[in-house]
Parts: sequence; C-alpha cells; structure tokens
Amino acid sequence: MINYATAVTAPPRRSKRHINYNRVLLTIVKYTVLCVVTLIILAPSLTAVLGGIRTTGEFLAEPFGLPKEGIQWGNFERILTNPDFWNSFKNSALITGGVVIIGVTLSSCLAFVFSRMRFTGKMLLFNILSLGLLFPLVVAILPIFIQIRQLGLINNLWGVILPMVAFGMPGSVIILRGFFMAIPTELEDAAYIDGCSTLGFFRFILLPMARPAIAAVATLQVIAAWNEYFLPLLVLNDQKLWPLPLGIMQFQGQYGSEWALIMAYITILIIPVVLFYILTQRFIVTGLTGGELKG
Repeated sequence: MINYATAVTAPPRRSKRHINYNRVLLTIVKYTVLCVVTLIILAPSLTAVLGGIRTTGEFLAEPFGLPKEGIQWGNFERILTNPDFWNSFKNSALITGGVVIIGVTLSSCLAFVFSRMRFTGKMLLFNILSLGLLFPLVVAILPIFIQIRQLGLINNLWGVILPMVAFGMPGSVIILRGFFMAIPTELEDAAYIDGCSTLGFFRFILLPMARPAIAAVATLQVIAAWNEYFLPLLVLNDQKLWPLPLGIMQFQGQYGSEWALIMAYITILIIPVVLFYILTQRFIVTGLTGGELKG
C-alpha cells in the first residue's frame, strides 16, 4: 500500500547527455573563435616570415604560400651582412634605451609625488597630466615638429627620444601611481620613525617594492620605442640616423621593391620584440594588476 502522505515527487532529472552536449558545443565555439582571432592577429607576422624565406616572384604570385624553390636563407644573409642594418640597429637601441631610462626615471618621480605627497592642487595637476592619454603623438605632430625645429633637434636622435618620453609619461605615471598607493602607509611611517628621509624611502623601499610595475612600464616603452616609425620619418632626414623601422626603405626603389628582402627585414625586426615580450609578459600582468601587494 502506498503512503501518499509521505510520498515525495522527485524533480525531473535532466538528461546527462544533453548537458554534456551543450558543454561540448560551447567549448567548440569558444576554441573556434579563439583560433580565428589568433589567425587574424598572426597573419601579418606569418606573411612576413613566409615572404622572407621565398623569392620575390613567389611572394608576389602567392603571398601566403610555402617556398617552392627551397628556403631562401640568402635573404637574411644579405640583410645581416649589410653595414646599414647594424647602423640602424644601433640607432634603434639608442632611441629605445634613452626613452626607457628617461621615461621610467621621470615617471617614477612624478608617480611618487602624486601618490605620497600632499600639496594644494595635486589632483588638478594629476588630472591635467592624465589628459595626455587623450592626445596621441600623431594628433600633435605639427606643433611637435615646430618645437623640434626651433630647438635644433632635426636630424638628431634627441628629437625622437624627448617627444616619445613626453607622450609616454601619462600612462606610465598612472600605472606607477596606482602601485605606489597600494603600498601601506604604515610602512612609510615606520621608515620615517627609523630615521629614513623622504628620498631614502622612495629609493630604498618604494622602488624595490614596485619592481613589477616599473618592469611593466619599461616593457611597454621598449615595445613602443622599438616600433616607432612616423616620428623618426618626420625628424630624421639623414639615412645614417635611421632606426630599424625606417631601414625598410632602402629596399624600395623608384620602379620596384625587393619584397623578399623587405619581408626578411621585417621578420628580423619583430624577433627581438617578440622575444622580449615573451620574457617580460609576467611583469606586465603583475604590474598592471597591482603586483603582489595585498591591503
């Protein structure tokens, strides 16, 4: 006999196969989208690599094809044995080094002022500095060129370094300021009690603790300075001062271009940046997310 008073109607069970089917379908869609986006992002780099190991005729006939006449390592050999390439490499290294050293130093000092010191109009000045994020370098290129010409920095590497430092500073200051503010004030008070000065606290305590953020800022500035094309094109008219991005023009003639050499040149150009980013990407993540500090 069934006891209807105690009988409990069990809820309908969902089909386990149906749940697994939805999960598999969602996974397939997810990975399909990721693969498509990855191919779109890697397409320019793959084009450069495939073009660099083929002849110009093969590249023009089939830009995304594989080499049919064997891998043309001679394209890379012609570039690496060219003295102009190493001269451009030196110029790029000088520009990148100058931008990183000056930019990180000034950004760290400004971020310390805006995060730890109290004075009238601090937030107003910080907001004015933050407005620099709204105006990229290309927008203000005409007044920049006029100022560079008045300062006599045409055909001078400083004419490239100083504007890049100035326009990279707002973003760097914002990143470093957020990291500096995450450091507990109790640590600063303890340092002052022990007799540490403001400069000493900044140099010996704050900067070592903010290494992830400083590394993130330096990495972003290295990538920006190494790949900059438009500003050197405007400022540097002497071919001996050209950085690597401008060195591509030496393979372009009036009646034709050596596309195989151009693609090989681009491949060599992007290899240092890619390797540098792979080695330092963890610093970007920790630096932009506040590092390892916990309040």
